[in-house]
Amino acid sequence: MLTGIVIDALDAARMDRFWLDATKGRTGGLRLRFVPTAIPKASPKNRLHLDLAGGPDWEAEVVRLLALGATRADIGQGDVPWDVLADPEGNEFCVLRPGHPGVLADSGLVAICLDVAGEDRFAQAAFWQSQADWHAVEHHDWGVRLRRRPTSTVSLVMGPPAAPKAGRNRLRLEVTQREGEPGELLDAAGNEFHVTN
Repeated sequence: MLTGIVIDALDAARMDRFWLDATKGRTGGLRLRFVPTAIPKASPKNRLHLDLAGGPDWEAEVVRLLALGATRADIGQGDVPWDVLADPEGNEFCVLRPGHPGVLADSGLVAICLDVAGEDRFAQAAFWQSQADWHAVEHHDWGVRLRRRPTSTVSLVMGPPAAPKAGRNRLRLEVTQREGEPGELLDAAGNEFHVTN
């Protein structure tokens, strides 16, 4: 079962505080786990990023996140109907506005977005349904959305374009399995993920 997200961090304590405040502790039961690293973010865009709900006063929410230490980010998104920010270590995340498709909450974490090449979409959807024990609730040209239950506030969204793989992913999914060896494995598109017991 998908139980969390592992994030490499230069300052794990600071990042933990930032994300706890940024999500207001609302993560749909998923754990954000920060792993110390000495390697700063190098790639311009992560293959995995988080989406937060901006709520009805999304402009004030963006201001609040900036005050917590976020910065505005340009990852080549162009003119989009959401705000792209980066956490204190440069990991991009989106603040979604009211009415954004698939958003079932007014605040907190609402989506985990995994870049998937168009040709890998169905293989990745099948792989993550089996690993996460989440189920497809939407299939579109833009990708696939999985949820633990139809009413779960957090979804796993997979779709193109896929950022180039430039070394180990800084953000990784974490699944809990009762059987099997814990450790780091690769998904169907070569993305690292963690297995715990």
